[in-house]
Amino acid sequence: MITGFTPRLYQETILSTAVSNNTLVVLPTGLGKTNIFVMLASYRLMKHPNSKVLFLGPTRPLIEQYKNVIIKNTSIPEEEVALFTGQVSPKKRQELWKNARVIVSTPQGFENDIISGRITLEDVSLIAFDEAHKAVGDYAYVWIAKRYHETAKHERILGLTASPGTDAEKITEVCDNLLVDKIESRKETDYDVKDYVQEMETEWVKVDLPESFKRIQKFLNECYNSKLAEIVRLGYLNKDKLKGMSKKEILSMQGTFQYEISTGNKDFDLLRSISLLSEAIKTSHAQELLETQGISALFIYMDKIFSDASSSKIKAVKNLAADPNFKSAYMLVLNMSEAGVEHPKLARLKSIVSDEIGKNPKAKIIVFNQFRDSIAKLTDEMNDLAGVNAVMFVGQAKKNGTGLSQKQQAGIIEDFKDHKYNVVCMSSVGEEGLDIPQVDLVIFYEPVPSAIRTIQRRGRTGRQGKGRVIILCATGTRDEAYRWSAHHKEKRMYRCLDQVKKNLSLTKKKAVNKSLSNYGSDQIKIYVDHREKGSHMLKKIIEMGIRIELKQLKIADYVLSDRVGVEYKTVDDFVDSLVDGRLMTQVRELKSNYERPIIMIQGEKSIYSVRNIHPNAIRGLLSVIMVSYGIPIIFTETNSDSAEMIAIVARREQEEVKRNFTPHGDKKSQSMKDQQEYIISSLPLVGTGLAKPLLKKFGSVKAIVNATVDELKEVEKIGDKKAKQIFDVINEKWKEN
Repeated sequence: MITGFTPRLYQETILSTAVSNNTLVVLPTGLGKTNIFVMLASYRLMKHPNSKVLFLGPTRPLIEQYKNVIIKNTSIPEEEVALFTGQVSPKKRQELWKNARVIVSTPQGFENDIISGRITLEDVSLIAFDEAHKAVGDYAYVWIAKRYHETAKHERILGLTASPGTDAEKITEVCDNLLVDKIESRKETDYDVKDYVQEMETEWVKVDLPESFKRIQKFLNECYNSKLAEIVRLGYLNKDKLKGMSKKEILSMQGTFQYEISTGNKDFDLLRSISLLSEAIKTSHAQELLETQGISALFIYMDKIFSDASSSKIKAVKNLAADPNFKSAYMLVLNMSEAGVEHPKLARLKSIVSDEIGKNPKAKIIVFNQFRDSIAKLTDEMNDLAGVNAVMFVGQAKKNGTGLSQKQQAGIIEDFKDHKYNVVCMSSVGEEGLDIPQVDLVIFYEPVPSAIRTIQRRGRTGRQGKGRVIILCATGTRDEAYRWSAHHKEKRMYRCLDQVKKNLSLTKKKAVNKSLSNYGSDQIKIYVDHREKGSHMLKKIIEMGIRIELKQLKIADYVLSDRVGVEYKTVDDFVDSLVDGRLMTQVRELKSNYERPIIMIQGEKSIYSVRNIHPNAIRGLLSVIMVSYGIPIIFTETNSDSAEMIAIVARREQEEVKRNFTPHGDKKSQSMKDQQEYIISSLPLVGTGLAKPLLKKFGSVKAIVNATVDELKEVEKIGDKKAKQIFDVINEKWKEN
């Protein structure tokens, strides 16, 4: 099946491992990771002719490139290679799935297709996860891999990355989440790959901050230190940790403080410490903008803080705007902004780009910067240079009027390849995987402390010829700290990778979830509101083998039978809905539409600690729900706990009636037959089990309503008691009270 390239020895060696094992492949950028997928996909399709293979990548521009590579390098007909993105409707994806042999997709939409039941992974013989280091936490890769492992007839997983993580714990998590048996890794200096690695020249260009910058820096440092010193005085920070706290440590401390509040600690000094910490974080960001970006970006940021202070209710913003050191720094920034003063990096960048384009008018240059305001400024500055046609390349989110759709991003990459632009000023969205051949120079406007991001930025050049990287670095600033942080992390990555390879069990496999039979497997069906499709609790339910159908439910989040509807809330949402008045409306609708409604509240926090509400007010509401409305409230702690409870109630409700039921409260888009069954199923002791026999016997809803007790008893399974209750509900006079 392979056409268009000749496999290299190291690719064949890696393939021999991936044929028999779920494999994580770690290769430097530009060494053909995608071609390893092409080779393995061809093998799996020949071994399992009726199967499909799947390639997942994080963004639309990336997967469009993968699709082109697959079509170019295999004999698989183009019509059998399907592209799944958010631009393709769910119905169309379902149709494409039936006939495609190779599917290239972004993970989030594909995850939704599995949840919705539009596709099944049963006949997929290979899934490849590109940028496999993303398979951590709640990222869609994790659940897709788990679901695939539980359902596939012919499982094989391939993870592809240039940088799996910088510590053994992170790499192990990626391996566990992708069910990896073996790791195949290569460094640029390894014997079997070094002949294919292009020469890479890296140059560090240092600049010194002018005295005017250092003066602003001093005021911001004083402001920052005063906030932390006050937290020390309040007793919520150890004095020994005051110096040299990293951004990561400060954010961790913020999380600790928030947790304290969630447990019910309302101590004034704690609340004050949280506000001070927020001020410190904002000041730290201002320091970073000053040291690594310049006056333009810093002025935009500080000016917004002072503008917001007059109307904001956030104390941290008001207090920071009133801080003498922060105000002094702002006045200096304002004056320098009006005078057009910029960071010395900008002049060096312009000089470097001008020289490069002057020597080679056909040169392609990428400038990386992690701040969108700075990228806009750099793009304008580049376009003022002779011979330069620059463009901004950023993410989709609209910020300050900027933002590119994935279609626009793909268009820019093609225009860059075709020399319409010769300089692209990129945010971090351009760091991953984009195949841009013959980039002559990559410039880092600032070092980044992440080894993964450094490797990915560097990998945009040196793909087909000698590569050059220039990194701008302001001396005596966090630029230098970030430089060495990334350097040491990259060194550590390969040490940790070797360690994990040695420790990885050759027989390591996670057991398939055997709990399916506990819940009647696919005999149980639950209707779920479509807005719940991204919830982790819903994924747990699917893992149990329970069939779900996503619908637009007007009432309840989960419908477990014709009489049980469940309103599902987290602890925070429950209390918020109490405050804003939504809760009682939902309670009344639940009671009106379901014979046995349930409210489920999930979370480990106490409902009395979320908001500043007197506990008796919450207790009073709970008593109204349970006593006045007769609705039970179930408290759960985790997604698994909630899913187990949902499954048990659904099984209890459906174990005697092995057929579909109509969800109450969802009359929209039902056929006439469904609506008739819906009306009759709501009669006492009828449900879907007797609705059809009644309609079959009497022929219409009207005939059933007009039937006598004796006539009702002629239907099988309707005795004296049921017939009497049905007759009474229909005929007894309604009383308001």
